[in-house]
Amino acid sequence: MRIRPARLDELPALQDIEVAAGAVFRDLGMTAIADDEPPALDVLEHYRRAGRAWVACDDGDCPVGYLICEPVDGALHIEQVSVHPDHAHRRIGRALLAYAAHRAGEEGLTALTLTTFTEVPWNAPYYERLGFRVLDEAELTQGLRKIRAHEAELGLDRWPRVCMRRGWA
Repeated sequence: MRIRPARLDELPALQDIEVAAGAVFRDLGMTAIADDEPPALDVLEHYRRAGRAWVACDDGDCPVGYLICEPVDGALHIEQVSVHPDHAHRRIGRALLAYAAHRAGEEGLTALTLTTFTEVPWNAPYYERLGFRVLDEAELTQGLRKIRAHEAELGLDRWPRVCMRRGWA
C-alpha cells in the first residue's frame, strides 16, 4: 500500500471516499452521519497545502483511503481517516495512522490524538486495538476541548464520543 501526499486533482475522490465510508453508519441507525456532507474542497485543500492530507493508493495509484490532520497542543490530531468500503479490512486505516505517527515523530510531536464514537465497532474499539486510550476529562488539552465543543455544535454528541490519544513506545 503506497501512502503519499494528496494531489489537488484528487480532492473530489477524497470526498467520494468519505461519502462511501459514511454510508455504513446508516446500518447503525446513524443516518445523520451517513447523510453528512464530506469535507468541502476548500477544507481539503487547506490540509493539502499544509502538507497534512495523505492518501493510501491502490496498484493504479488511485486513492482508496485518506487521512487529514493538524498539530494540536503538541500532538498530531487526526481530523479524519476514511477508507472506501470496497477496500475495507485490508489494514489501510492502520497504515495511514502509522504513516501519520511516523510523520508526527519526525516533527517532534508527542502523540496522535483523535475524537471518535464510542459505540461504533470501527471507531473507539478499533483505535483501542491500535494502542489509543480514552482520555478522561481532566486530560483534555485546551485544543481538544475546543474540538469537542465544535463537534457538539455540529450535533455529533447525539451519540457518545471520546477523545483518544496514542503516544510513542
